[in-house]
Amino acid sequence: MTADLDHSREAAAPTGLTRVGDTAGLEALISRAARAGKGLPPVERWNPDFCGDIDMEIRADGTWFYLGTPIGRAPLVQLFSTVLRKDADGKTYLVTPVERVGIRVVDAPFVAVEMNVAGSGNDRVLTFRTNVGDVVEAGPDHPLRFVDEPETGGLKPYLLVRGRLEALVARPVMYELVEHGERIDIDGKAMFAVRSKGEVYPIMPWDRLERLSA
Repeated sequence: MTADLDHSREAAAPTGLTRVGDTAGLEALISRAARAGKGLPPVERWNPDFCGDIDMEIRADGTWFYLGTPIGRAPLVQLFSTVLRKDADGKTYLVTPVERVGIRVVDAPFVAVEMNVAGSGNDRVLTFRTNVGDVVEAGPDHPLRFVDEPETGGLKPYLLVRGRLEALVARPVMYELVEHGERIDIDGKAMFAVRSKGEVYPIMPWDRLERLSA
């Protein structure tokens, strides 16, 4: 009898993203979306109705929280990450074929936690791995950008992963990245920059680097 009651409750439970109250319900719904296509779901092609915001947040260090509690299961976070989309309105959403719900992102949705360097000069390729398993080669389709961090006087590098979703390059990886920087003239101005897949990504003016190094 107890098993029958449990089964009845499960069958009657709402499954929409805005109506579930636990990560198991979210996982079930998103896993169905993830199986809708081969590889990453085609979230850019889906245009479902907006169903409101849910209490999910991605902190600056890449930790995901749901209902104020960290999501400790890495496979679940990886599953959620496959249905993320950042739209032109600047908001980040979880998207399935039938629903679109807003979540909070403190900085970037992903963190680049590892880097590999192959080749040199124009043939150099910088490959990054994110905390959710994406492997991305910096280049024309996945540019790097460097943003000043006023509160520390330092720099924050970002890598475009897919769509409008970026990965913040973790600080240890950033130190490794700048080791491959070099002086490159860009539009007649000397810049400290890095290369990957034939592209040049300026980090800072060369004279600023000299002042910092003095």
